[in-house]
Amino acid sequence: MNFDTLSATRQNQLIAFDRILTIMDELREQCPWDKKQTIESLRHLTIEETYELSDAIIEGDMKEIKKEIGDVMLHLVFYSKIASETNTFDIADVLNGLCEKLIHRHPHIYGDVKVENEEQVKQNWEALKLKEGNKSVLEGVPKSLPSLVKAMRIQEKARGAGFDWEEKHQVWEKVEEEMDEFKNEFNVIDNQAINIDKAEAEFGDLLFSLVNYARFININVETALERTNKKFIKRFQHLELRAKQQGKALQDMTLAEMDVYWEEAKRL
Repeated sequence: MNFDTLSATRQNQLIAFDRILTIMDELREQCPWDKKQTIESLRHLTIEETYELSDAIIEGDMKEIKKEIGDVMLHLVFYSKIASETNTFDIADVLNGLCEKLIHRHPHIYGDVKVENEEQVKQNWEALKLKEGNKSVLEGVPKSLPSLVKAMRIQEKARGAGFDWEEKHQVWEKVEEEMDEFKNEFNVIDNQAINIDKAEAEFGDLLFSLVNYARFININVETALERTNKKFIKRFQHLELRAKQQGKALQDMTLAEMDVYWEEAKRL
């Protein structure tokens, strides 16, 4: 590759990448905190940074997204630097491995495979992973994923293997079936004791079917629920503020009194 023949934009990108690698080398050599870190010690910090990036994306804050991408990028460079110190791998190995995987997994771009749509791309992707040694299409779903996200990924993987509903109404019928089973088994009207283990299993089936329907109509369940979480937090904090302005504690207010401020918050 001749650096001088590259566009100015690509030159600036490569210079910036070289700069962070140089800074990482210096920090690892000179900073007491950076020198102490291990791949294991960085793990929980990486998880935190990933969630911060997720928050910024949900908020649609591009300035914050840029900042959080930088924080995640730092961690990726950090891991690679630590591994290079034991000659395990370095950042070049990581990036070249990624490039080779992308080329191999996109034969419709870098080979002679023909595809008609996105679904065929996904099916080819899963088929190639099985040829690479995966015993199941579900092996690529991390065990530690939050359950809601995991349900969505499991269903997407199964769809990539051709195992899915054909029509939207079929998926909704499954939701209604699971809802009816839950309602009939655990009638909320009577006060009979509930078998918690059985109720939990049935409720899990209901949630899984709802995730399935959301996926079928292109709703990201994690994003949808997090937006509702944020909406509830905003309204509840308004309720707390209005109660404080009235010199009252929430614990001392009736539900009817709180509902006035809640409805007020919904109009904001």
